[in-house]
Amino acid sequence: METRRRSLQTGQMDYWLYSIVLVICAFGLVMMFSASYYAAQNNANLNNDGFYYLKNQVRYLLIGIIAMYGVSRFNYHKLEKLRVIGLIVTMALMLAVVFWGQELNGAKRWLKIGPLPSFQPSELAKFVLILYMASFMAARPYIMKDFVRGVVPMLLVMGALAAMLLLQRNMSMAMIVLLIGAVMLFLGGADFKHLFGLGLLMVPLFFLLAYAAPYRWQRLTIFTDPWKDPLDAGYQLIQSLYALGSGGLFGKGLNFSTQKLRFLTYGESDFIFSIIGEELGFIGCVVLMGLYFIVIWRGIRIAAHCKDRFGSLLGGGITCVLALQVAVNIGVATSSVPPTGQTLPFVSAGGTSLVIFMAAVGVLLNISRDSQLE
Repeated sequence: METRRRSLQTGQMDYWLYSIVLVICAFGLVMMFSASYYAAQNNANLNNDGFYYLKNQVRYLLIGIIAMYGVSRFNYHKLEKLRVIGLIVTMALMLAVVFWGQELNGAKRWLKIGPLPSFQPSELAKFVLILYMASFMAARPYIMKDFVRGVVPMLLVMGALAAMLLLQRNMSMAMIVLLIGAVMLFLGGADFKHLFGLGLLMVPLFFLLAYAAPYRWQRLTIFTDPWKDPLDAGYQLIQSLYALGSGGLFGKGLNFSTQKLRFLTYGESDFIFSIIGEELGFIGCVVLMGLYFIVIWRGIRIAAHCKDRFGSLLGGGITCVLALQVAVNIGVATSSVPPTGQTLPFVSAGGTSLVIFMAAVGVLLNISRDSQLE
């Protein structure tokens, strides 16, 4: 009976989740174009093409929509067979980034293979980790309270991915991977005492790693008062706060941002929330956050009502990544957390992030076919 149920999915997918994600993508396309046109038009490296980011984003959005729909029709139980090969391939790609990756701002995060577009393996690593941990913990619920047999194997995988990210000088993503792993361990039934102890060990390790590199320590401390270094480390955060503050309640209007006129760097990606705040105001930000809240709420419902443990853990992990990345991006834009290079899902410019997040939503949609949502 279990085999028959796994091979046949007769339920309907969550059309609320499907529709809201498409709405956010459409909104993101408009805002990304608004935020990027001036900078792209005045960038010789982009051939002074104001439509450069828009054309790229449309291309990846179409790929993402196809991926989301295709994955939503692919029985998620079959993904378990890909957990080991997926982890091996992802680690190989991340190792390749260390040696042959494209360097930007002192960090190597992108891999260029022949004529193919640049690819960021770390975006894939988050979801491969979730898949591997969900499969391991779903098959072994009885040992997750055992630290050596249940928790340690997962820590080894988490640590390997985090180490490769540190070699890429991408500490922020390493921390996010570890946070995702911690949430997965909690969802998988690990003993709270073990998680609490690991958390206590991670705090001094985190500060040690941050202090070991001056630029990391600078990022860790600057967000509390960016005006103490307004022309260097605090510059982006100050421009971001100017954008949000000048937007007021209703904003200056679409396409009327001042900060995007090359004052705020990465306004089309890392700091796009700031441009949204400047052009659409507090109301626009609240509406966008409300849409994200619906996506996260639907994800939690899907995971909670899934009929099997693997689907529940997989859905919970995907929802966790979405919630965490939204919170981190908005936190950076509002100078609430140290600056990182995390995109705003479905909105920021970035092909790898967009396609992988939409494919992940496709997995959630497929899980919803096996969830009793009514």
